[in-house]
This record gives sequence, structure tokens and C-alpha cells, in this order.
Amino acid sequence: MIRFLQTEGPIKKIVLSGILLIICAAMVIAFVPGIGSNSSVSKAGVVATVNDQEITSQEVRENARLMAQQQAAQYGQNASMLMPFLIQQDTQRAAEQLIDREALLAEAKRLGLKSTPDEVRDELQHGRYAETFFPNGTFIGEAEYQNLLQQHNLTPAKFEEDVKNQIIIGKLEALVAGSASVSAAAIRQQFAKENTKVKFDYAVLKEEDIKKGLHPTEQELKAFYDSHQKNYANSIPEKRKIKYVLLDTNKLKDSVHVTHDDLQVYYNQHRDQYRTPEQVKVSHILIKTPLPGPDGKVDEKGVADAQKRAEDILKQLQNGAKFEDLAKKYSEDPGSAKEGGSLGWIGKGRTVPEFEKAAFSLPRGQISGLVKSSYGFHIIRVDDKQDAHMKTLDEVKTEIEPIVKQQKAQELAQKQADDLLQQAKSQGLDAAAKAKNLPVVDSDFFARRDFLPGVGPAPQLMDAIFTAQEKSPPEMASTSQGFAVFQLLAVKPPATPTFEEIRSRVEEDFKNERANVLLAQKTRELSDRAKAEHDLKKAAKELGAAMKTSDFVLPDGQVPDIGSMSGEASVAFTMKPGEISGPLPNGGNGVVLSVLEVQAPSDADFAAKRDQIRDTLLQAKQGELFNLFVTNLRDQMQKSGKIKINQDEMKSLLRAGSEPGA
Repeated sequence: MIRFLQTEGPIKKIVLSGILLIICAAMVIAFVPGIGSNSSVSKAGVVATVNDQEITSQEVRENARLMAQQQAAQYGQNASMLMPFLIQQDTQRAAEQLIDREALLAEAKRLGLKSTPDEVRDELQHGRYAETFFPNGTFIGEAEYQNLLQQHNLTPAKFEEDVKNQIIIGKLEALVAGSASVSAAAIRQQFAKENTKVKFDYAVLKEEDIKKGLHPTEQELKAFYDSHQKNYANSIPEKRKIKYVLLDTNKLKDSVHVTHDDLQVYYNQHRDQYRTPEQVKVSHILIKTPLPGPDGKVDEKGVADAQKRAEDILKQLQNGAKFEDLAKKYSEDPGSAKEGGSLGWIGKGRTVPEFEKAAFSLPRGQISGLVKSSYGFHIIRVDDKQDAHMKTLDEVKTEIEPIVKQQKAQELAQKQADDLLQQAKSQGLDAAAKAKNLPVVDSDFFARRDFLPGVGPAPQLMDAIFTAQEKSPPEMASTSQGFAVFQLLAVKPPATPTFEEIRSRVEEDFKNERANVLLAQKTRELSDRAKAEHDLKKAAKELGAAMKTSDFVLPDGQVPDIGSMSGEASVAFTMKPGEISGPLPNGGNGVVLSVLEVQAPSDADFAAKRDQIRDTLLQAKQGELFNLFVTNLRDQMQKSGKIKINQDEMKSLLRAGSEPGA
């Protein structure tokens, strides 16, 4: 362990999702080109080489597992059952991330970028790992540090080398993205785009109403069926018949015994989940100060008036007035005012610095003086405090026990399924199941999207069933409840139904297609007539369309019968008052709108949001630049043979990632 870790220093509050993804989450690159190149490598166990640096299948599997564990944490007791699916979907992503990581490191080192021990120390103490290794600014200790890393197959030397590489790649990203800039005009344009409001009349025609008036004849339906034969060809899906035995994890739970050692192992492996940061429970009264004007200047008289009102409230509190009553009466923070000023529990990094500093420095039960922030003047009361601490095993035992029990039951179910499968291959499924006193279920014919009795949704099982060959030996696949051992009995190939067999579907298809055409025609007629008459309301009345009026709405708003304004209706934000739109298809509705009023945002609003919009645009621009850089780098290195992909190993790895227990 690098000894400088024991140097104390201030901590920036950074949310850390967990040490499980110390390596792969830190290196996630969302803009990854697809794997594939004429350059190849064929060494067993090696997925790719980057500048002769090998990326092994084991590394990919480990990163995929860590990524899957991070995702699975949100599913609670069902996490262990979902792991095979999550690992399968993350395997290729993990491989691509590792390839990109090595490519970026190679390029960074070619450019002479380095990381010093001081930079590594600063990252561990004040960066993304601070909350894990330096809670409250204090190093957790050499033994605990090594223990945390060992739980995830990391040594201090390996981990610290990876941190060093992360810093180097960060420098490369900063170098590439440093040229990004955003013009004042672009900021203003984006602000107007996001904050301009419109109000409009709109006429609505509904496809459902048109369908009600359609009554096709038998001759029309048969003609429709004949002309759409390709839509119905083989529409009766392939069906299969099996016999199967279920190993249900839930039914095995009662036979599973969870020991204290089992709980301790799980607790040790998931310590980061049980770290509770320092928190305070606070209430406040806010008196807002005026926003800067278009010239950037602040109304000092308005600030002084706000300060005087806040001071008057503070005096009332000092004279014994009830905090909750004054908050409800005077606070200009509407969300907390109705709750008597209560903001509940907050951690560091959740509020503006001035508020945070006061809230975390006050003793429990004390009321602050006036605290000025960018919002105005606050009066803060600390209702309760909670120091940062690690929950003990006893505190989380009831939370951990069902998870461990589920995992052990899953392991037992898989073992029993493996044993049953081996016996079934030699003795037959019926005899093997009888020997183990397990019931065999004989299914009727079913399609791939059907549910088997007692199974429910089981995509892996259905994949196995519908890829099995007739007369093949028994097979095993996972289900959401555990495992199934099955044998394919018969196959019915897909078939084309006769008109009589699917008449009701044909009629529904006919009505949908015809109503869709008529809706488009009628909406076009509505728009044309409204424009010709310069009167949407009159045209709507003549064609039987419902007439409505919107409220003032922003580009991300919602309007009844239109839905999101980010779709076809966004044209309203490009129109002038009095203009009538063309036909706007909107799902099952046809819409024509006429703008009544456009409400531009104020200069004061722009001044308040300018920096935020600039930062957002700049980050997007920087991301685009680095995205392009990574894409070009990968392309150049693959063409020059510096990146070589082992396609056979990759295919084998992806197949293995889909297997239960992989």
C-alpha cells in the first residue's frame, strides 16, 4: 500500500456508487464503435490485443460480472436470479470498454501524458474514492483498505496502477475536449428554445371515431386477405411439445440454513452498501432576493428589503415564536413552507455551499442567524444530526438474510438440476425424476411466446426449447424461479391460417388500415380548409373535429390529445400568432393547430440560467469531440493492426456469458 494514503486532508463530497465497479465503472465509455476488424488474433483465452497488450477472456468475464452486480443491486432478493441475464448483456460491453481503455492509454502515453504519485494520492483522498477510503477525511486503515480490495480480486498495487491510468486517460480527454467552446449566440438560442411558451387552439380528429363508421362487406374482407397474404404467411407460429421437471428455488428455501458465517461473508463483500454518510435533518425559512437584471446588476434596495424582512422573522423566533408557524406564513420556499420549513435529511453536496456550511456546523436544536446564499436569506434550524458510520452486521442482518437464503437456494437448485440432468441423460427423464420424487409435466403444444404451467416468463428456457433438435437428449435451462430440465417431444412447423380461421383479425386489420388512410386524408382536408378560410374553428365544425385550447406550454410540456410537445406539435414553436399548421399525425389522432400567442422568456430568466445552459452545451460539445476522437482512434488502430480481435474467442465468450452460472 502506498504510504501517502495515510496523509489526512479535506474531503469533497462525491457520490460513489460502490467499489464493485472500481475499475470498469470508472472506465465506462458510452461511445464505443462495434467490434470487428480485418486484423485478428487467434490465441486461446485472449479476446484482443492492443499494442501487444493482451485483453483476456478472464478480464472480460470479471468486468462483466462486476457490471452485472452493480445493476443487480437494485433488484434486492431477485438479484441472484437475474445475474445470468445481466452478465450476458454486459459481456460484449465489458470487452469493448477494456479495448477502448487500452487504446486510450496507448495514445496518451504516445503523447507523453503521465500521472505522478501526488496526483494518485489526491484522487484517492479527494476524488471518486474519497468516501470509500477516507470517510470524514480519515483513512480507513491499511487492513481495511486491503480487505476491501481483496474482496474484488484486487491488490493495492493493481488498484493504484488502475487509478494512475484513469488519471492519464482523464488528461487525454481534457486535452482533446479542451478546444470545445460555445458561442453567446448558441447559448441564447438554446435558452429561447427551452423557455419560449406558446398558447394555441387545436382541432382533433380521432381514428377511433372513424373506425366506428366502417362496416366492410365479406367481399371486401376476402379481397383484403388475398392482397395481404404476405402479412399472414406462417402467422401461426411454430409450436413445440415437451415434458419437463421444475427445480423451484422458492420451494427449496425452507431446506436452506443460513449461518452467521454466511451473513458475515456477504456483509464483508458488500460493506460499501452499509456506509451511512454524515447527515443533518434541517428546517429553514427563506426570504428570496431579487435576481440580477439584464445588465447583470442586482437591485440593492430589493436585497436590503429582503434582509430586513428576514431579520424581523429572526427576532420573532428569538422572542419565542414557533418556527413552523413562521415558516408556513413567511417562507418563500413553497415546497418546504407547507411542511413548516422542513427539508428532511440532507447530506453534503445537496445544497448550496453557504447553506451546507451553516447546517453542518450548527448543534442539534439550534437556530442560525441569517445565512445568505444565491437564493436569498435563510434562517436554518437543525432538527437532528447523524454522524457518518458503518452499519453493523446486527443492524442489517434482517436485510441480508433473505438475500443470502435466496442465493443458497439458487445454488442448491442448480446442483439438483445438474444431478437430475446427468441421470436423465442415461436413464431417461421420467425414471430420473421418479428416483428423486419429482413430478414430470407433459405440456400441450405451445408457441415461443406462451407461458408454460408453473414457469411464467422464461426467455432462456424458451430459447433452449426452440433451438433444441428433435430426438435430442434432455437439456437444462434457467427460469425466473430456478431451473427446468426438459426433453423435446414434438414440433409443429409454422403455418398460414385460412381466411375463416382469422376473419376477426382480418376485419380489424382492414379497419385499422382504412381508418388510418381516412384520418390522414381528413386531417389534410381540415388543414387546407382552415388555411383557405383563415379560420380553424369554422373548418373544425364543418368536418366534425373537436376544438380545444391549450394553456401556455413549454417545449417539454404535455397537452391533452397531443401528448408531448417535443413531437410533431413542436412546429408550434416555429410559428407566429395567427398561423395555422399543416396536418400533424399523433398516434391515433390527427391534429391541426393555430397559434394564439407566443411568450418569450425574460432577460432576467436568461441571466439566471445562462451559466447552466452554457455548461450543459459545453459538456455536450466536449463529449462529441471526445466521442469522435475515440471513434477515429479505434478505426486507425484497427486498420494499422495495433488492435486485433480474436473473433472466435469473442463468440465463445458471448456464448458462455449466456449460460446459467457463467
